[in-house]
Amino acid sequence: MAESPRVLPTTYEDYLAALEASPVKLEFHGGEIFAMTGGSVVHAHLAGVAYSVLRSSMAGKPCRMFNSELRIAVAGDVCFPDASVICGPVQVDWRDRNAVTNPVVIVEVLSASTEQYDRGGKFELYRRIASLRDYLLVSQDPNQIEHFARNDDGSWLYRACVEGDTVHPSGCSGAIAVSEVFADVAELRALAEAAPATVP
Repeated sequence: MAESPRVLPTTYEDYLAALEASPVKLEFHGGEIFAMTGGSVVHAHLAGVAYSVLRSSMAGKPCRMFNSELRIAVAGDVCFPDASVICGPVQVDWRDRNAVTNPVVIVEVLSASTEQYDRGGKFELYRRIASLRDYLLVSQDPNQIEHFARNDDGSWLYRACVEGDTVHPSGCSGAIAVSEVFADVAELRALAEAAPATVP
């Protein structure tokens, strides 16, 4: 999801009030509010397909898949990942019952405006979630899914998965076939670029 910063030093209570009144998602980092703008057509498609493929693979397992509407609280901050998975009971933040604290898998679709943050500061923040086992970065160029898997000793194993590979997040025992996620991205990108602009 593309990020457009709106710096407002504030308290968490003020953040919740701003979030309730805002027409767009707001993230909270270090006492500042950041407005999240909408992503591209391809970005939205990849987030939806990754969600659908992973959710289908978890059928019969005690896990739940969540889309980008669910916020995650960690170390006093709040993020809206593109998708996440929780297995077992849902745990919520003591200040905010609509913010969860125990995802086992987090998925982010990269874009030019957020890639550096998703790889750096945001991943550093996510690593502080004790329950998190897998962090998946869906890239648009090249077509690949980068899988960061947490080992039992707390270290992280990295694997770049390309078309023909299958990602197996250990946190939910699910699977994502990379080729399935990117099956019609080239066609969609071409259609989006060629589509005429219209006035609502």
